Amino acid sequence: MRSTRSSSGLVVLQASLLILRLAATTSAIGVNYGTIANNLPKPAEVANFLKTKTTIDAIKLFDANPEILRAFANTNISVTVSVGNGDIPALVQLPAAKNWVAANIVPFYPSTKIIRVVVGNEIMQSANKDWIYNLVPAMKSINKALIEAGIKDIKISTPNTLGFLGVSEPPSAGKFREGYDKDIIAPMLEFLRETKSAFMINPYPYFNYADSISDYILFKPNKGVYDPNTRITYSNMFDAQMDAVYSAMRALGYSDVPIVVAETGWPSAGDPRESSATVDNAASFNWNLIQKVNSGKGTPLMPNKQFETYIFALFNENKKPGATSERNFGLFKPDFTPVYDAGVMLNGAGAKTQPQPQPTDKKFCVPRPNTNPQSLQGNLDWVCSQGIDCAPIQPGGSCFEPNTLWSHAQYAMNAYYALKGRRDDNDCDFKQTALLTTNNPSYGSCVYA
Repeated sequence: MRSTRSSSGLVVLQASLLILRLAATTSAIGVNYGTIANNLPKPAEVANFLKTKTTIDAIKLFDANPEILRAFANTNISVTVSVGNGDIPALVQLPAAKNWVAANIVPFYPSTKIIRVVVGNEIMQSANKDWIYNLVPAMKSINKALIEAGIKDIKISTPNTLGFLGVSEPPSAGKFREGYDKDIIAPMLEFLRETKSAFMINPYPYFNYADSISDYILFKPNKGVYDPNTRITYSNMFDAQMDAVYSAMRALGYSDVPIVVAETGWPSAGDPRESSATVDNAASFNWNLIQKVNSGKGTPLMPNKQFETYIFALFNENKKPGATSERNFGLFKPDFTPVYDAGVMLNGAGAKTQPQPQPTDKKFCVPRPNTNPQSLQGNLDWVCSQGIDCAPIQPGGSCFEPNTLWSHAQYAMNAYYALKGRRDDNDCDFKQTALLTTNNPSYGSCVYA
């Protein structure tokens, strides 16, 4: 039943809602969909699985596989496609770029929600100067080809390893490698700024693993690592790596360019010498990473941000060369069985191996990934107008931080669901922008009902 309010009460309510209106950023937890295997399900089955069984609503491909692009048509799942490294030099020429767009984008767009073309993968680490020095020109050429084809909402970028950093510790001192910083990276960042695209990086704490800092790497309680320049103590390596990149960008004058995590992950099995490649470690890293990204807390130098993040990888790929770990980065086996519970299954369904914090048998109502800011704000406003106690997400409240629209809307939506009797279909719908999870979103002193 709607409560009646006096005019003074309405003024208070409106003032409270005004305080809660925030500049929003939303992001998807996506996955890298690799196909170096001979036992993977058909792309149409993959598309249906992701759409109906998981919260994953974005994929990144390492090519422009036409069967996959057709399979993801009309799913509303965002797709990033890739240009092969070896194709970069030729695509500097506009006619070649136009031919590539005509063959790989035009037949599928807009039925398939292609949001980005990445040019190459980890080119700066390749040591191939022909690729490196043609990278930015090729990015510009493909962007022009898209525009000339009448496509203006597909962004261009390229994923980079953190090997392009000359200095990474402490995070506030991050700098790009000399030589590449002004000749390659600065022009790239200028192009990304001009086109409102994102700088894509592949941070992998896994490759820095040591027993002595395992808790720091796996998001577990630890004493942290101190940055004397900022007097910030970092509680996990992922934040430190992100802030090192941000500092390097800031040193070149491009701190305004957004960052996308193009790859990160952890293998669940490895060779005997790869002792950190275990199910427990993979579950701990990916679970906590996903919770962190969805919280909107950001990093110490980039607070209150949600980073578009792509977990590597969707499936274990049995034909990948190299160490055993390379074939075991997947969240899922080829039969769609979760290797462990990373917190991406709808309604909490998944494997039994779980890191801390563990899911409970209770259900919580949270926004669907990539819910747009308008819907989040509408849900927040409506809930707080229904007599729900929104004081915890107002300044000074136990759940005010992180001060993001996503975090506040999530708290409010779950508070409504809890108060109204937890009728799944009726009280956690919010015009199909919400879903139920058994993963408790509580943190610190912020306790979800």
